[in-house]
Amino acid sequence: MMYTGASDTVDSFPHVRVSGSAFERGVSYSMQARERVERSIEGYARVFSVEAGLEWPAVRELAKRFEEPIGKFGSGYLEELRGIANGAGVDLLDVLALNVRTEIMFSAKARGAAAAVRRGECTSYALVPAPGGTSPTIIGQNWDWLVHCFETLVVLESERQDGPNFVTVVEAGLLAKMGMNAAGLGLVTNALVTDADKGEPGIPYHVLLRAILDCERVVEAFETLQRAHRSSSANYLVAHEDGSALDVEAAPGDFSRLFLVDPSGPYLHTNHFLSARFDGRDVSLWAMPDSPVRLGRVRAACVEEGVLDAQRMMALMVDHAGFPDSVCCHPDSHLPLTEQFATIASVVMEPTTRTMWLADGQPCQRSFRRLDYAEFLKGPSSEAPMERP
Repeated sequence: MMYTGASDTVDSFPHVRVSGSAFERGVSYSMQARERVERSIEGYARVFSVEAGLEWPAVRELAKRFEEPIGKFGSGYLEELRGIANGAGVDLLDVLALNVRTEIMFSAKARGAAAAVRRGECTSYALVPAPGGTSPTIIGQNWDWLVHCFETLVVLESERQDGPNFVTVVEAGLLAKMGMNAAGLGLVTNALVTDADKGEPGIPYHVLLRAILDCERVVEAFETLQRAHRSSSANYLVAHEDGSALDVEAAPGDFSRLFLVDPSGPYLHTNHFLSARFDGRDVSLWAMPDSPVRLGRVRAACVEEGVLDAQRMMALMVDHAGFPDSVCCHPDSHLPLTEQFATIASVVMEPTTRTMWLADGQPCQRSFRRLDYAEFLKGPSSEAPMERP
């Protein structure tokens, strides 16, 4: 299958609504998105083969090491993964490999394989009201990743009895990415890299994202990041409808390897460490050298704009300074297809009203559609989200 990397040829991402037990939700998820799960496996098999010298059977063996840590962290997450495998008609190790793709790539790098240079990752932000203020919490990001993901993304809507309902925009087969839940919590994220990222078994990045969407408060999300040994680096930006927020930079390890970012205005983050407390070796700027340029652009734009709201943040996400490795990222045609990145989705969320605005691809080419989750994210509901102009 060939991918053009052009989001103007992509239809709106499908919505997948699930309910029931963890296993039942996983089965329903992958049965509804089976073709996209298959494309995810095909896409990453190609990336690992070309960029890391790893064929899929070897990738599966590396993924197997994470089964036990995930099960100890939360048996429900492993049951969801089993359900996804069952519904898609694939082996659990195939689904595990998708969910630990970040950690496996670093494992390849640790063994000296020629892993891909990661470029044009994510630009995230959160706006929260001052004490006594009345403006709503806004949280969102441009998600920049491999171009085959134009063909694999879904909007997963999870109705649950064992925690808050949540919505996440995610690659088919993965547990979660950015999203918000019925408790009024929103989550966005950025990849980071340190010299300690060696793919050692622990709690994977995407499992932690899913676990945060189980949380009802910002402090609970912080405690979730602290309660187990993390396998890889990442930035987790969480914000609540009540105005509380936290930006946590995580390196591999335990609670002592978490670093808080103190904002001097809006919470803004790209793909390198910002915390003054970080004492490790940041490899992010080697892996994603466009990160400080993108951060500078959104900082300048926020100062220039003054008062910010959801509509203004959508407008800022189409910036093309530094093209193609810009805030609105475009594929670099000089690179092999497996090394081409683009903004595969842009998401703005307002947890206060349970509203999501989603650009299904690059926001310069795709209009944001408004999704009203007020009913779904206040409790169980069979109603579909209402699209508004």
